[in-house]
Amino acid sequence: MTDDAPDLFGHTPPQGDLFGGDSPAATPKVDPAAIRLRLQAMLDDIRAARDESPWSSATTQLNKLLFPQMANWLPAVERDALRMAFEAELARLGLT
Repeated sequence: MTDDAPDLFGHTPPQGDLFGGDSPAATPKVDPAAIRLRLQAMLDDIRAARDESPWSSATTQLNKLLFPQMANWLPAVERDALRMAFEAELARLGLT
């Protein structure tokens, strides 16, 4: 069934088919430049910190989860370099 095709009773589904093929809405559009800027800002924040996290405890935990996931949108070499830099800063501050 396509997104616009009615079912056997003539009803058109209000949203796409759960098991249908890839639809344009199913593939997120990601701007690597925006991701790069956000990760660099996070890295700059933590590099500027002297002896403790620049963020609250909850935000620190969230950033520890988000940073490596966001880096997945970048090319592998850049992804790995950013992850290693972030991990090094976490270790320097004793946050690992």
